[in-house]
Amino acid sequence: MDGKNFWLNDLLRITIPVMKTNTSVAFFDRQFQQQVRDQDFTLNPFELVALPHLTGRVLDFGCGLGNLAIAAAQRGCSVLAMDASRSAISHLRQRALVEALPIEAVEADLRNHEIGEHFDCVISIGLLMFFDCPTASHVLSMLQAQVRPGGIAIINVLVEGTTYLDMFQPGHYCLFARDEMASRFADWDIIHSEFRDFDAPDQRIKSFVTLIARKPERQKA
Repeated sequence: MDGKNFWLNDLLRITIPVMKTNTSVAFFDRQFQQQVRDQDFTLNPFELVALPHLTGRVLDFGCGLGNLAIAAAQRGCSVLAMDASRSAISHLRQRALVEALPIEAVEADLRNHEIGEHFDCVISIGLLMFFDCPTASHVLSMLQAQVRPGGIAIINVLVEGTTYLDMFQPGHYCLFARDEMASRFADWDIIHSEFRDFDAPDQRIKSFVTLIARKPERQKA
């Protein structure tokens, strides 16, 4: 397996949006633990695109091991990092403590977790597609609402055209329409919008969109 597909497979296998069953949580926790043993904390390409846009108070929603949260905090951001993996959150708390970084790491069921503050930047990479579509749509609206006027949202999801679905539980995923992110952020200032396709086993495809948008200072009447 080449390096590109290694990080991509990790992205699809080890972000844990919900605590569906003890078995699935245990499986994903083992993946995180392997990454920790391998000391594999490299940012993936989507995170590298996002990092320069992170400033101020940041929400990393579906943070995994927290590699992006760590990088953002090292650049001076204050980060609330959330994931459903107990081992990932424990690891992130330890790293933040050792490096004295301003990171609050929270274990939560991200399908329905209410967030009581607003942020300069809200980021969610490789998460929303693991929800059913009504839940994914609701969570996206919630994330948009938590961005302060003038703040940044960064969203990365799989879209229609994806033919590799092995990482999903049947009935518990959502492939967004290819124009859906642009439509959902139509009133925002689009800073970056990019589609990227990646090869998958058996000549199948993983098709992503990454969107970075700035919320208007004032909502249109």
